[in-house]
Amino acid sequence: ARRVLKTGGRFQCLEFSHVATEGLQKLYDAYSFNVIPWLGEQVAGDRESYQYLVESIRRFPKQERFAAMIGEAGFQRVGFENLSAGVVAIHSGRRI
Repeated sequence: ARRVLKTGGRFQCLEFSHVATEGLQKLYDAYSFNVIPWLGEQVAGDRESYQYLVESIRRFPKQERFAAMIGEAGFQRVGFENLSAGVVAIHSGRRI
């Protein structure tokens, strides 16, 4: 993303993330690994794709690590904002 942004350009990325509190994490895991694949099967007839989605969210770097990766890619003023208790996060950085 950095090479296609003009100087002063802002990078923003909305991603599923890691829930910030342990108690909520357990509840979110139960929902993610049971309800989401089941809904995928009921609505789209494709449980496996929705199971993969949940597993890929789990493998995605935690917010702090992803922010560090953005900085390592050459962005400055890097940060993130958790939404919905960390279920999703907006990451941002600037090309200076």
